[in-house]
Amino acid sequence: MDAPPRWLNQEEKAAWDSFIRMQETLIGRLSRRVQADSGMSAADYTVLVSLTAKDDGRMRFLDLAKRVEWEKSRMSHQVTRMAKRGLVAREECPDDGRGAFIVATPAGYRAIEEAAPQHVEHVRRLFIDALTPSQLSTLGQICKRVLDHMDQQPD
Repeated sequence: MDAPPRWLNQEEKAAWDSFIRMQETLIGRLSRRVQADSGMSAADYTVLVSLTAKDDGRMRFLDLAKRVEWEKSRMSHQVTRMAKRGLVAREECPDDGRGAFIVATPAGYRAIEEAAPQHVEHVRRLFIDALTPSQLSTLGQICKRVLDHMDQQPD
């Protein structure tokens, strides 16, 4: 027999609703700004940030998909679009014929280097500046706790 749902109480629902509204509003505004400022989609930016954070600018396809929490099909379509524009390239994995690396190209590096300063200014203006250093620290701890908790849960 299935357990009954554990409905949210009023305080839990208010916290959840506020979090979702904040997250959706923030991501929406940042996505629109990165598009307006650089011509890149938020998905382009997300992929390039992940790749260029690596020393060699490359990640295995499945590791990149997992990093950004996307399904394989979404990642495949995104990489195909970005490759057509010269922002990334696919490289075969020498030790795994079925695997592939996604690599930031010189054009991808230039695109992220041009977009990042404006993006970080928007992050600061819309998010960082709204919080005190203490609140920011607390939020960081809360986020880490939730992420660690999710790592312990099945998908």
